[in-house]
Amino acid sequence: MFRSLRVRNYRMFAAGGAVSNVGGWLQRTAQDWLVLDLTHGSAAALGTATALQFLPMLLFGLFGGVLADRYPKRPILIAAQSLMAVLALTMAVLTMTGSAQVWHVYVMAFTLGIISCVEVPTRQAFVVEMVGRRDLSNAIALNSSSFNLARVVGPAIAGVLISLLGSTGPIFLINGLTFAAVISSLVFMRKSELNPAERVPRAKGQLREGLRYVIEREELLMPILLIAFVSMFSQSFSMSIALMAREEFKAGASSFGLASSMFAVGALGGALLAARRAMPSRRTLIAGAIGFGLFQIVTGLSPFYPVYLLLLIPTGIALITINTAANASVQLATSPDMRGRVMGIYMLVFTGGAPVGAPLIGWLSDLGGPRMGVMLSGVLVLVGTGLAVLMTRMIGARTARPALAVA
Repeated sequence: MFRSLRVRNYRMFAAGGAVSNVGGWLQRTAQDWLVLDLTHGSAAALGTATALQFLPMLLFGLFGGVLADRYPKRPILIAAQSLMAVLALTMAVLTMTGSAQVWHVYVMAFTLGIISCVEVPTRQAFVVEMVGRRDLSNAIALNSSSFNLARVVGPAIAGVLISLLGSTGPIFLINGLTFAAVISSLVFMRKSELNPAERVPRAKGQLREGLRYVIEREELLMPILLIAFVSMFSQSFSMSIALMAREEFKAGASSFGLASSMFAVGALGGALLAARRAMPSRRTLIAGAIGFGLFQIVTGLSPFYPVYLLLLIPTGIALITINTAANASVQLATSPDMRGRVMGIYMLVFTGGAPVGAPLIGWLSDLGGPRMGVMLSGVLVLVGTGLAVLMTRMIGARTARPALAVA
């Protein structure tokens, strides 16, 4: 289950990432709570903040993948992590001095999204350079475990700190300081033990080449289409948790943090189970998507807060199952010289649906209540899963015809 940790560079990267991930979830919780405070509980404003954080990936995500193929990945990651630290510290100053306004959060979220356009596909493609193809699936699952362990700890700590301190400012400060861990791990890696892919020289048509590469390969197209539909609503699920906890069950900051942590407990369990699998299957992908949609509907029907908390555990398991399976499937099926661009496309669909899904769920929640928003989100995930399977077959059949004609 933990075989990738035998690699020194990856072990350092994973340790630094674990610390930074906790800080990231502290900030994510504080950001949601700050928006709700500044707007007196507006679901639409919360949806807007979430959308702005993911909108840049929709607009510029493919270019980030091209840069990941063209330039050394480690220096890119060091620069990106440093800029994210500056953003967090700036927001800490604004909040702690009482100057923070909702538009400040919007600007921070959008800027963070721009940096992520380059950082995320680069980080995803960098994993194989540390551990090699043999341990890639395991390393992806362990990364997910670290992320979701932080998701268990981070929101709970953030909720307690907000209750004790009465402010979200110190949370942003803590997150800014945690970036030192992951930056240090990147700086002190042994470059001689990395296995960098050959850099792709600058040329015209590299974006189109990446898109064509995905469309012509069903083993890539299927998980990418599935993630495109599912993530449109999964990326806004933390927003749904905040709305359900605060508006439907009238929970305070600490109880809201507990809800996020219960969801993350399930996600952590799902990630550890994924780490034991040698190769993800298409059946696993589809089962995870269907399970996530169904459990969203069931959580929306929860009559009491303790029941809601318990149902968040299998919801987290289902979501992380599809996320880890899709990521590993795509990376293992991609050649090294195309990995940056393919992961750029993957991360585009993984995060790019949030600017559509988050405002829609926010609007539906304002209109019919948080329960309505969560249940309709689950229904749309199920519909999207069916569409992904259908579209893969249709596109696969269309691309196969010219090949048959030539033969």
